[in-house]
Amino acid sequence: MTPVLFLVCLAIAIAFLMLMIMKVKMHPVLALFLTSLGLGLVFGNSLIETVNLINTGFGGTLKGIGVTIILGSILAMGIQDTGAATSICNFFTRLFRGRALELAPALTAFIVSIPVFGDITMVLTAPIASILSKRKKISMSSMSAFIGMGLGLTHGLVPPTPGILAIALMYGADLGLTIFWGTLIAFVAFIGTWLVLRKWAAKEWIDPREDFVEGVEPAKSEAVEDIIIHEKGLPNALMALLPVLIPVVLITFASFAKVYMKDGGATLTFFTSVGDRVMALLLGVVFTIVLGYVKAEKVKAHHLRTAGDDGASLRQIIFGTWVGRGLVVALLPLLITAMGGAMGGMLKSVPVVKELGAMVAGTSLLPIMIPFLTASILMTAVGSMTTAGLTAAAIILPMLDSLGLSPVAATLSIGCGTMIFSHLNDSGFWIMTQFFNLNTTQGLKYLTVPRAVSGVIGFITLAILVSMGLI
Repeated sequence: MTPVLFLVCLAIAIAFLMLMIMKVKMHPVLALFLTSLGLGLVFGNSLIETVNLINTGFGGTLKGIGVTIILGSILAMGIQDTGAATSICNFFTRLFRGRALELAPALTAFIVSIPVFGDITMVLTAPIASILSKRKKISMSSMSAFIGMGLGLTHGLVPPTPGILAIALMYGADLGLTIFWGTLIAFVAFIGTWLVLRKWAAKEWIDPREDFVEGVEPAKSEAVEDIIIHEKGLPNALMALLPVLIPVVLITFASFAKVYMKDGGATLTFFTSVGDRVMALLLGVVFTIVLGYVKAEKVKAHHLRTAGDDGASLRQIIFGTWVGRGLVVALLPLLITAMGGAMGGMLKSVPVVKELGAMVAGTSLLPIMIPFLTASILMTAVGSMTTAGLTAAAIILPMLDSLGLSPVAATLSIGCGTMIFSHLNDSGFWIMTQFFNLNTTQGLKYLTVPRAVSGVIGFITLAILVSMGLI
């Protein structure tokens, strides 16, 4: 098979994937499976060989991310039930002294979305943003623009979120360095986008959802204590942040420890052990459980309000309900990510891809642009950051040596690309419009545009860092 014929087959496969997801409304897991199956047969493999390649790619990806995703989901349930997200938002409200208030829930989403799936972060922050909108008279256009952009940036650029984690593992990128540089790039993109679009986003008035602000009155004054959300039993800001910060800090510190500490030493062994992605997230979950016991009344009140069960013990809620809800939440990202890995394994198995990589490297495009553009096109087409990112990663993987990119640079370039464009074929788009009271046109303005701008700013930041030899 020639490189040109390979590209034709790949274009047809992507078109088929788009058709199945967008028009037939087929589930992405099945669409990815059928696409991988078709590619394997077209590439000259027998049916049994194709199925074996799919099984290998699926299982290998699942082995790398499965436990991590499950632990992240359980952690998310604890953040939700203990009121940690509200406490983080109150912290930023106090930090900014009630000014630029759209940044409080947006930065909350930015932080919480690191270990927690974007869809859950939307659900967590929408009521908070709505209350602040009513109290401070801030349009939901501003709230939605920067919350959607903030959670998208860390969802797309900072492990252990499933998609970017799977890409980093596929490329053999150092997780700690990916977290460090991904967080830095995401924050620069966040602030840059806010500075560019804050006045534009505030021009149109959009009311919050009525059911989120029932009984809420505008703040009586500009005093911070009149603006913040008062709920009984909220944890303090540090306790609220620790479930998120513990795994991120441990994984990042372990990477730097490998560079600056002597090999074979007991200290290095300790830090690399607790900084393992599974162990770090497990410690985050352990602290979340401790927080649940400390805030037992808050947890029980939330369980009663959502499940209508006042007879469950705290132990049953934490070790039963949290885990059960977390597994339900984790299932879809697990399957989509693993099936994306299966497609990646299929593409990687084609020998001609290395020849294609050499051809691409010989073009006038900057090497760092190629993963970004590939991910951008796929994101626009399929509407899922995880699917687009993993498919792009599979296409680029055999070209890495030819492009001369480090695994971290290639991973983050794809992450920036998945910010462009989230629109009508993205399920998260519709969740955001529903929870933030936007119509379709407003969704395209205040969700699609800020994300795309942040993706471009993030990519420019990455390109500068790569040109300086830092990544």
